[in-house]
Amino acid sequence: MSQITNLTAEDIRAVASWPLVIEAIRAGHQLPTADIGDTFVHAGNKTMLVRSAFVDGLAAGVKAATVVPDNPNRTPPLPSIHAQIILFDAHSGELSALVDGTEVTAWKTAGDSALGSTLLSRKDSKTLLMVGAGTMAEPLIRAHLVARPSLETVLIWNRTASRAQAVADALDDLPQSVTVVADLDDSVAKADIICCATMTNDPVLKGALVAPGTHVDLVGAYKADMREVDDDLHHRASWFVDSFDTTLDHIGEFTIPMAAGIINRDAAKGDLHRLVAGTVGRNSGEEITVFKNGGGAHLDIMVSAALVEAHKARL
Repeated sequence: MSQITNLTAEDIRAVASWPLVIEAIRAGHQLPTADIGDTFVHAGNKTMLVRSAFVDGLAAGVKAATVVPDNPNRTPPLPSIHAQIILFDAHSGELSALVDGTEVTAWKTAGDSALGSTLLSRKDSKTLLMVGAGTMAEPLIRAHLVARPSLETVLIWNRTASRAQAVADALDDLPQSVTVVADLDDSVAKADIICCATMTNDPVLKGALVAPGTHVDLVGAYKADMREVDDDLHHRASWFVDSFDTTLDHIGEFTIPMAAGIINRDAAKGDLHRLVAGTVGRNSGEEITVFKNGGGAHLDIMVSAALVEAHKARL
């Protein structure tokens, strides 16, 4: 039996970078489409996810995670997500690695959105609006700034302004201007890239206010009764997803308007395989693009495998 690699959060932080993570997800989508299977169980607003995937030619794996939205309000605060990832060799099926899933989730989630922006947002984008100030806000901002170096200004909006300010304070090392804003609608109209990462069930972003040419990155909604944007954005924008399998039938951004007859299953024009291949994408500077970040164990496996290799290279 081969040696099992055990990556702690500290090990991951020692080797992880946004370019490494973004490239791992890009490269993973040049492989055959992963076979995935997800199980979700709920207790009130708490969720446990067991997400599995086989990425042929790379690895098989499972991520078990809990999502507890109230954790940041605890004393002391806790992350909303706790997780563990198990990797198996793609050829022999042997257990190959145990990876801290909580740390990987932040890198993977933000890297997924950053790759979407690289492939869809305008290269001259100047202003990023972050909607939400939860656990993912800081890594999402940092990843978007690496993906689109043209960005000069970061605006942060959150229902609780003090939490938005805490995120802004954590970003004081950035050369970009970082500002907390009170008027969401006004900020939406000014943004070139909008990233939403909230726990809302009801739309917080008004599609009618999104300016032509904007790229919208939707991260927060992960259940069938959750959505961050209204129907107007479906009418005005071209929609893309990271994976058809993790979004169309599972997330309210699609399930709710589909049930109402607003859209059909063709609403999403392509996934990351097609975006990476260049067969779909932005068609003009005026086009509004939307990328729904649905996650999935296949992304965790792509990132975890790259982190394991980077860790081994340091030994």
